[in-house]
Amino acid sequence: MTKILHIETATQICSVALSENEKIITSKSSDEKNAHSRILTVFIEEILDSNNLKPQDLDAIAVSMGPGSYTGLRIGVSTAKGLCYSLDKPLIAVSTLQAMAWGMVEKTDRKLQKALFCPMIDARRMEVYAAIFNQSNIQEREILAEIIDENSFADLLQTNEVLFAGDGAEKCKEILSPNPNAHFINDFVPSAEYMAAIASGKFHKQEFVDVAYFEPFYLKDFIAGPPKVKGLR
Repeated sequence: MTKILHIETATQICSVALSENEKIITSKSSDEKNAHSRILTVFIEEILDSNNLKPQDLDAIAVSMGPGSYTGLRIGVSTAKGLCYSLDKPLIAVSTLQAMAWGMVEKTDRKLQKALFCPMIDARRMEVYAAIFNQSNIQEREILAEIIDENSFADLLQTNEVLFAGDGAEKCKEILSPNPNAHFINDFVPSAEYMAAIASGKFHKQEFVDVAYFEPFYLKDFIAGPPKVKGLR
């Protein structure tokens, strides 16, 4: 019985799940803003305690690798690496957008199962992190940070039905929805639960990342804003 702890902190959602042989045993999540560092370890402890498990009982730790929030990713990856290092367990990195696409397929009407899936993460203003996956969760277009306008995805929408989801899709809905081939999954949020099947596959193939050197996939360089402490510039 392979037990994997899954950590998702790439967006405003902080989510932790425990799976056994791909099946989700339990999960916890919160959309409280700027609370990842405070609640992540609490969620992990509660999930292990509720299942009468010790950290040593885990077979691996899986972490959402991005793209997404710089701070959120740092918190999730640092926590996952700390667990792996102290427990001598393997670390599995899962693409945030791939996991979202997996969840989108689960929530989609069968009539649209042959559509393409475009998970989107808000990157501020009209920019999003996005990629394209098919119904088998195979990535068909690279992950990009792109500014959305009325011509975005025009080539795909001309010949395919495309489902959009995520907080990035919410702000693009008004621009893209006039196209009859554009469909939206409302109120879709990332979840550690969507990582289970992907992480389990990587575990059995021993596709692990180096605990010492692994870094999140930020996609864009972090740009610090002006300091908010009085007297600093």
